[in-house]
Amino acid sequence: MPYVYILECADHTLYVGSTRDITVRFAQHASGHGAEYTKRRLPVRLVWSEEFERVEEAFAWEKRIRGWSHDKRGALISGGLEAVRGWSRRHRSQRSG
Repeated sequence: MPYVYILECADHTLYVGSTRDITVRFAQHASGHGAEYTKRRLPVRLVWSEEFERVEEAFAWEKRIRGWSHDKRGALISGGLEAVRGWSRRHRSQRSG
């Protein structure tokens, strides 16, 4: 099954990826054989993942999450997808109020 995942790197940045096999992919990242980004920021820690029915769905979510702020990604990690529903709308209104 396809997954979207978030890794926390040693410098506290968050890396978003997708894969068909999360166990293998995490091992690649952890051993320095994953993405160039994570290779330079070891060690990494898996902080969130979600399984999807279709690869296309997982890939779309990966792209979506990559566009989010660090704070919004943090809310997702803490509270799941339900925690970020309406996030943009809510934060825009707080800034303008």
